Amino acid sequence: MHLEPIVSFAILLTVILIVPLLFERIKLPGLLGLLIAGLVLGPQGLHLFQNESETLKLLSGIGLIYLMFVAGLEIDIEQFQATKHRSIGFGSLTFLVPLIVGTIVGRMFGFGWNASILIGSLFASHTLLAYPIISRLGVINNEAVTVTIGATIFTDIGSLLVLAICVAIHQGEFSAFNLVKLLLGLIIYSAVILFGFKWLGHEFFRRTGDQEGNQFLFVLLVVFVSALGAEVIGVEKIVGAFLAGLAVNEVIGSGPVKEKVVFVGNVLFIPIFFVDLGLLIDIRGFVSSLSSIWLTLAILVGLISSKFGAALLAKLAYRYSWREMITMWSLSLPQVAATLAATLVGYRAGLLTENVLNGVIVLMIVTATLGPLITSRSAAGLTIPDTTPDEATGSMLGWKDDPATSLTVVVPVHNPETERNLIEMASLLVRRESGKVVPLAVTPTHIHMDSPELEKNLQQSKILLSQSVELGQEFGVEVEPLARIDQGIAQGISHASREQEASLIVMGWGRTTGIRARLFGSVIDSVLWASHCPVAVTRLLDSPSNIRRILVPIENLNQEAVRILRFAEILADANQAEVTLLHICDRRTTPARIAWMESQLDLLVSRHFPQNRTSIKVLPADNVVNAILKASQLCELVVLRSRRRRLNIGEVAVSDVTTEVVRQIQCSVVLLGEPQGYQEGSRRSRVLIKKSSSTQNLQRI
Repeated sequence: MHLEPIVSFAILLTVILIVPLLFERIKLPGLLGLLIAGLVLGPQGLHLFQNESETLKLLSGIGLIYLMFVAGLEIDIEQFQATKHRSIGFGSLTFLVPLIVGTIVGRMFGFGWNASILIGSLFASHTLLAYPIISRLGVINNEAVTVTIGATIFTDIGSLLVLAICVAIHQGEFSAFNLVKLLLGLIIYSAVILFGFKWLGHEFFRRTGDQEGNQFLFVLLVVFVSALGAEVIGVEKIVGAFLAGLAVNEVIGSGPVKEKVVFVGNVLFIPIFFVDLGLLIDIRGFVSSLSSIWLTLAILVGLISSKFGAALLAKLAYRYSWREMITMWSLSLPQVAATLAATLVGYRAGLLTENVLNGVIVLMIVTATLGPLITSRSAAGLTIPDTTPDEATGSMLGWKDDPATSLTVVVPVHNPETERNLIEMASLLVRRESGKVVPLAVTPTHIHMDSPELEKNLQQSKILLSQSVELGQEFGVEVEPLARIDQGIAQGISHASREQEASLIVMGWGRTTGIRARLFGSVIDSVLWASHCPVAVTRLLDSPSNIRRILVPIENLNQEAVRILRFAEILADANQAEVTLLHICDRRTTPARIAWMESQLDLLVSRHFPQNRTSIKVLPADNVVNAILKASQLCELVVLRSRRRRLNIGEVAVSDVTTEVVRQIQCSVVLLGEPQGYQEGSRRSRVLIKKSSSTQNLQRI
């Protein structure tokens, strides 16, 4: 059936929107739904799409490039540098052992040496699908985990280089001269991409400042120029896309440009690639062919056993525990990004058969499910290097980098109804830490500086600032009002906070419900991305001075949680209030284990807050949201951490406990968001307590 391109695109958008959501509801991966959708709509099903469709070819090709670009973008270069020697060691093991096993599997089923080595390279890479799990459990700083994360860069680059060489050999006459020529071309090309585009990116971003649109286009241009350059030197474009991801990795950091780039790929192009991949699946041929079933089983057993063997060798070499070894194995097990991309390239080049393609798709489904499942169980009991009290209670505890400087709290004022509570909240913090409050009124700029509309907005700002000065006098704190004209409200808040060397920004938002965008409007969202300091987003239903009981739900007591507890302790000290530290564990946790967890939390809280008013509560529960809501009924304020979600390849939906809590909670709330610099540093900070196996079902807070 021939469809108009606009009709095909509309059907694709409908599939991408609905199918993953339906599969997530029945606890199945959304990507599996996209593959099945491609199978149903393709030549094996309703014949709505054909492999020859130019529209689908274009969009799927972009998705393939985007998939590998995001894979390079998500690799943590700094983490690799921290443990580069052991990362290279484990990377070599988890690359070579599967490569050898995969080559043997290929030879056993009659493939030539070139195709067999390519099959082995498919085994060699891995995708860190379980990263959110280890991040949530707070075990990233375990050396075995860090080494496995760092090994990803080695395995992905290695497998893509093998792919490039195998395809080049397949397409031309093989000779030593051609091989040396190809390798030299790859080295020069890689150096140009990794160093040239990195330098160019830094220069472009420095000169364009806050022009996120131009920066977004620059990143896209780098991706497709790199892909085109790879084809020019005779290798596959996905190699160039992956190198482009590594090149701009440091340039764009974890800011809004990266979010936009990854967002476009994850919601549009990458899903279309998986739908197109589903068109290639031949269920009838797979079921009817006994050899294809045996090949699939061999691929599964070969991959799982070889990754286990590599992890076992690393355990013996580096003297890791069995739990660490199992975690390394499970983290290196999922085969999604590089594996699928390389398989499709090899299939289209004629090196791999349809049976191999079907087998790799089955491999993706099995390992993408099995790997994170094992990780959630094994990583929960990992131990973390402890820190000394002095190290843990340094500047990371407070809102100031230099204890000798006074605390500066910037309070954007816009709504007269919330202004009093915001100034009062800031005053409580400032009185405790000896500082000043900077009420900030930002007026968006106008093309004409004598515009009546601009003049009206400036007058409103002056009224709000004069009221804030009166409030400051009432609360007995130093107030320095600041009026600013800027391109936008968010930019004005971020710029003024930086200029004032603010230690904290206190913002308000109304009592809204609904989708996430209404919870974090564009202004708050932009401030969280751009700010250099923590941001307290507040919804206060009563005066802060009336707060007597504060609830602080935490997942584990790391440096991020300590800062949140610090915030709550300052408010409690000002109001003589009580703080309840709530930790939710699995419902099946034994009473003895709960008592042990309470004692550990109490010990560490006492270490950091000797004069604390904090009570510890470990609550077994299946539903984290309901447990927090029930506990909040006895409190006037709940302090939550607002954590930006890390986007991952194949991650269609992630539950957000914070959104559900804020939507239903009946008391005041403070969401404490941290800037990207804090988050990147905290992600590598040492965790202060050992995670117990009973916390494996905790949700992200």
